[in-house]
Amino acid sequence: MNRERIILASASPRRRELLTQIGIEYEVMPSDAEEKMEKSRPEEIVMALSRQKAGDIEGKLEEKGEDCFLIIGADTVVAFEGMVMGKPKDAKDACSMLNALQGNVHQVYTGVTICRKKDGQPPIFHTFYEKTDVTMYPMSRDEIEAYVATGEPMDKAGAYAIQGGCAAYIKGICGDYSNVVGLPVGRLWQEMKII
Repeated sequence: MNRERIILASASPRRRELLTQIGIEYEVMPSDAEEKMEKSRPEEIVMALSRQKAGDIEGKLEEKGEDCFLIIGADTVVAFEGMVMGKPKDAKDACSMLNALQGNVHQVYTGVTICRKKDGQPPIFHTFYEKTDVTMYPMSRDEIEAYVATGEPMDKAGAYAIQGGCAAYIKGICGDYSNVVGLPVGRLWQEMKII
């Protein structure tokens, strides 16, 4: 499986680390497609966005006449009481997100699309999602502001990194840890075997 050209349609350093961790050799080719969303449920949103990213890269490779590749597109959001949280717009938005999440249980959804093309066949797209429940300890206003001031939350869904400074406020998780980081690599590996 590792001999075919594998492309990650994301610039996320966390996703790169996770793929490297499980021994996948890959290239990075971030999608620059405009994210269009007509869905409202978090699992539908992440699956649709991951499909858009994989489809964008697949189209670019097809234009170049390439024929043997596997593309991994992914998108992650945080959901709390019906509110879907992507990356914060600014520090105020990050503080607002963390204020909602602290002391509560929320869900992290990652949608993944695998696109495989080989031997002149039409591309095959396979999309799935993973959900993990995350419980956070209470955070004071000062703690939230100090964490946001580090800058770490600014490019993270839900305004926190479980593998970073916010680890001090994670009480527990139910589900896949790597999913919260941004890519459920165990599930991905299993799904890559069957597509």
